[in-house]
Amino acid sequence: MYKLSEKGERIRDMFGSIAPRYDLLNRVLSLGIDQRWRRFAVAKIGVSGSGRVLDVATGTGDVALEIANQTPAAVQIVGVDFCKEMVDLGVVKVAESRHAGRISFQVAPCEDIPFEDQTFDAATIAFGIRNVVDRVKGLGEMHRVLKGGAKVVILEFSTPTLPVFKQLYHFYFLKVLPRIGGAFSRFSAYQYLPDSVLEFPSRDVFKGMMTQVGFKDVKHYDLTGGIATVYVGTK
Repeated sequence: MYKLSEKGERIRDMFGSIAPRYDLLNRVLSLGIDQRWRRFAVAKIGVSGSGRVLDVATGTGDVALEIANQTPAAVQIVGVDFCKEMVDLGVVKVAESRHAGRISFQVAPCEDIPFEDQTFDAATIAFGIRNVVDRVKGLGEMHRVLKGGAKVVILEFSTPTLPVFKQLYHFYFLKVLPRIGGAFSRFSAYQYLPDSVLEFPSRDVFKGMMTQVGFKDVKHYDLTGGIATVYVGTK
């Protein structure tokens, strides 16, 4: 079994501590825009008919449910996440949905996905790749479990490119968001969020990492002025 680094364990424990309020805070802090971003990302997976889709860093299952919303009933979805507390909430959420029979969960890190080579017809990860300590290994694992020709779709926060928008964004992320989040949950967790976004590689560097592990035709789509970016690659 893959052993998380000390940093990975800290990140996992932090998410475990905020799990009960994670969904509420996402809606409040993003003004609901994150739901539109997820819909856009899932529309890029290109799965129709039947098949299996993997959602990595699934959290409480929002993307897994969106995949179910956008694909035929014959498509099965598997969500994996390294935080058991998040997965436990996702299991309850899915059980109460109309997609209960299509979505299953496992507790596992992105760096050690517990499936055979060429198992899935698409893979997604939303707002999770920046929390993967060894990103190249994580991307390589997603590449490994995909079938030939399958797509990976990655949704992640980015830094806006327009100077004025970028300044406002940084003020909100560095000053406002941690205080709003701290009113609901642990302040340190919502200080980590902007720090992790600012540390994330540039679009070109990250696409280079995707290419490095074998993905082809890698492209990106900026959303809401570049606050978020969707990366798409093909095995």
